[in-house]
Amino acid sequence: MKRSITVLAIAASLASFGALADTASSQPASTHYEYGMPLDVAKVISITPASNAADCQVGTAHMVYVDHQGQQREIDYREMGNCSQQ
Repeated sequence: MKRSITVLAIAASLASFGALADTASSQPASTHYEYGMPLDVAKVISITPASNAADCQVGTAHMVYVDHQGQQREIDYREMGNCSQQ
């Protein structure tokens, strides 16, 4: 009886690790844009501006988009902050 409970517990824990691995692999990994890199953007889902957008400095922005094959992708790119002249 103890052995069957142990086997069942091990099987359940291995199944949960497999589910976590599937979830991690289904989420897109963010790539870093380099000048001239071709992008296949069919639809933009979201854009997160650089955190220093109010400064006159270059920062890293983040875009989530869907390509023409329907795959969701993420990319990080550099952008100039919003320099307001006062």
